[in-house]
Amino acid sequence: MDRLTIVTDAWHPQVNGVVRSIENTNRELEAMGVNVSMVTPLDFNSIPCPTYPEIRLSLALYSHVAAAIEKGQPSCVHIATEGPLGLIARRWCLNNNMPFSTSYHTRFPEYVAARMPVPLRWLQGFARWFHNAGSGCMVATVSLERELSKLGLKNLLPWSRGIDAKLFQPMPQEAMPFDLPRPIFMTVGRVAIEKNLPAFLALDLPGSKVVVGDGPARAELQKQYPDVLFTGMKIGEELARAYAQADVFVFPSKTDTFGNTILEAMACGVPVAAYPVTGPIDIIDEHSNAGALDADLRAACLAALTCSRADARKLALTFSWEAATRQFVSNVRIANSRSPRALLPAPAPRAART
Repeated sequence: MDRLTIVTDAWHPQVNGVVRSIENTNRELEAMGVNVSMVTPLDFNSIPCPTYPEIRLSLALYSHVAAAIEKGQPSCVHIATEGPLGLIARRWCLNNNMPFSTSYHTRFPEYVAARMPVPLRWLQGFARWFHNAGSGCMVATVSLERELSKLGLKNLLPWSRGIDAKLFQPMPQEAMPFDLPRPIFMTVGRVAIEKNLPAFLALDLPGSKVVVGDGPARAELQKQYPDVLFTGMKIGEELARAYAQADVFVFPSKTDTFGNTILEAMACGVPVAAYPVTGPIDIIDEHSNAGALDADLRAACLAALTCSRADARKLALTFSWEAATRQFVSNVRIANSRSPRALLPAPAPRAART
């Protein structure tokens, strides 16, 4: 049986797009018969990340990470993040002449530069050094692929995302818990500097604004915007119910590489308002009537009020985790095509879940 080891610095108890993407992919891989082992911060001692304590940085020796990888007896390795574990896994793969794949989940250079006095070009050079050592770097969108190619990243491979359409689905708004003036404009995600939340919170909009999520910027933003409802983090059905109450989902980020929350909102029947940047422009078809993109975010929010909830749901359903995971498996096979080891078999089609 072929064995895939995934190494990630982002894992529980973190709640973010990286963790959710890996979780959903692992579920599909298991259904396809792929044997997956994980190397995560849960396996090692860790410390809080400076300026972002919710993220844990692993304190691990090379020998300990090597042992954890070798325990899974991998025929394929995928490195999901550029953190301490990712760096050691990269070294292990190079030392053992094993081709490996990586993924560009977040704009690592921009996020670090926003928090620390490190020149962006140095961080971009680090990203090239890290990812170009692998045999394939997975990217979520076509526009991101173009951006990274211009920065000198090579061997870029498409890996889209999916949606759990049973969990995230339309619900009657009158049954929702929030008692707020409508329309309700909502955003969901980490409350952190890179999410550009003030661009949304400062808008002059009718009705109410809601922020679902937690993070290092929450306390300060709550002080600055006392009229905004900050609910804290929600997961599972509670999160789906929150989405479904919104009239418009607002995605103010200009730095995300995809935007899983966009799919979640649309699956709940909520039209999206966003900037025309990487992520939103790759998801929201201008002819779909599922949302509005505009360099003026207020204009996008007001335009999204006239969009169709049914069309938002319809567009979300064109994304599936099964299709995304087939892309992932194909990419791992490509990245490992130079290896003399056995490759992951192409998974046979599965019957639809009931």
